[in-house]
Amino acid sequence: MVTIDAELTKDISKFYADPLGYVMYVFPWGSDPSIQMVKLDSPWKERFNCEYGPDSWACEFLDDLGKEIRERNFDGKHAVRPIKFSTASGHGIGKSALVAWLIKFILDTRPFAKGVITANTSEQLRTKTWAEVGKWNRLSLTSHLYDYSSGKGSMSLSRKGFKEFWRADALTCREENAEAFQGLHAANSTPFFIFDEASGIPDKIWDARAGGLTDGEPMSFDFGNPTRNIGMFYENCVGKYKERYLVRSIDSRNVQITHKPLFEEWKADRGEDSDFFKVKVRGIFPSQSSVQFISRDVVDHAVLRNLPTLASKEPLIIGVDVARFGDDNTVIYPRVGYDARSFPFRSYNGLDTNQVVQQVINVINDFRNIGKNYSALFVDVGYNPGVLDNLRQLGYNPIAVDFGSSASDRNYRFRGDEIWGRMRDGLKHLCIPDNETLIAQLTQREYGFTVTGKINLESKKDIKKRGGDSPDVADALALTFASEISRFDIMHTPSPLSYKIDYDPLENKV
Repeated sequence: MVTIDAELTKDISKFYADPLGYVMYVFPWGSDPSIQMVKLDSPWKERFNCEYGPDSWACEFLDDLGKEIRERNFDGKHAVRPIKFSTASGHGIGKSALVAWLIKFILDTRPFAKGVITANTSEQLRTKTWAEVGKWNRLSLTSHLYDYSSGKGSMSLSRKGFKEFWRADALTCREENAEAFQGLHAANSTPFFIFDEASGIPDKIWDARAGGLTDGEPMSFDFGNPTRNIGMFYENCVGKYKERYLVRSIDSRNVQITHKPLFEEWKADRGEDSDFFKVKVRGIFPSQSSVQFISRDVVDHAVLRNLPTLASKEPLIIGVDVARFGDDNTVIYPRVGYDARSFPFRSYNGLDTNQVVQQVINVINDFRNIGKNYSALFVDVGYNPGVLDNLRQLGYNPIAVDFGSSASDRNYRFRGDEIWGRMRDGLKHLCIPDNETLIAQLTQREYGFTVTGKINLESKKDIKKRGGDSPDVADALALTFASEISRFDIMHTPSPLSYKIDYDPLENKV
């Protein structure tokens, strides 16, 4: 007796080398308004006799994949040359949806296929990439054939009855997971790898993936905004390995679902040839060449590190990074010893001077309510000294920090560079939250050297030009390492506590 599922499986097998045909078959383009966002262009509109479907760039991508599959003609026994795609794009093109379609296509058309999916941060992987997989799996004709899990640390899509041998797993790109990438094999099927936001994935993970592309019908798909002109994603798209990949660059202006008026504003404000516009819109790599100041593996270890047992007895240090422009945020970051995780930073936008001062006082009072007074309050004064002045008038004794002043350490050009250097050293012992914004800001900043050999970090202006974000949260954390000398006179008035302490943010390493 032939079951409905057997008939469905037989029908889907016809799409083994037709990814776009599969996508148009298994998803309800003609009946579900929630996915009817893009109208099919010619020739796909006529080919499928359907009004809605993927954008043109995704249709071309899927058709190209089908061509590669047919050329290799995998027989289920003899390994074929890997299929490798590398796609750089501007923002908002719908690449997470394409990632979901690829996963579903491979699993549905290739029994016992195995895949590993990762992204630059666990937050990106869980809330964006894997959430999109869940959405499209639910919409598919084959959703009932799979078990979908989205729990933290357990994100998978597995075929019912064959979950150990026929599945896709989402894993963070921490170097501790490298063996999972290297050990993925499916000799009689398709081992596949998908890297989302690939610019931020460590080289060790790329190296490990190479070991999983040696048998069966291997495939790899890399996507991301081209934020950095160093690293494996850069090399695969436009560098020394580009001939080994099917490379494409997607301009956000050519995608139906993107917000074109916003792009026109950016073009008017920044210029079409600015690095900001190249990365955010045109999907091409920035011009500036430099190197990463804080490596991803150092940050990952700070995320994974266990909290120190005596953290509650360590001094409380508060950093306040005051917003400079309208799109920047004011961030207040408390750190207790080497615990920068237990007490979340607070971020605000659009506050005036008095409102910033009040939020700082609120943080101080919150700690006093649990019996902890601050040992140092560092405030950035580069653009708005009013916050510092008001706090002084109220008796909170903030310590002024000017990122643009001269460094006391002769190895650095500016004090801000020096402070980031102290934070980088501190990260070897620090505990930080698994927060996408903080992780991205810590790892995005690059540096060079002056003619006299001093370290000179990339400016905020240049970070934004190449499409990065203002490092407001990272700067607030860096401010907690702003001490140039270990001795502070902390006079908490009107509090009766009045004392002196010796404090060095790099002492008492855990």
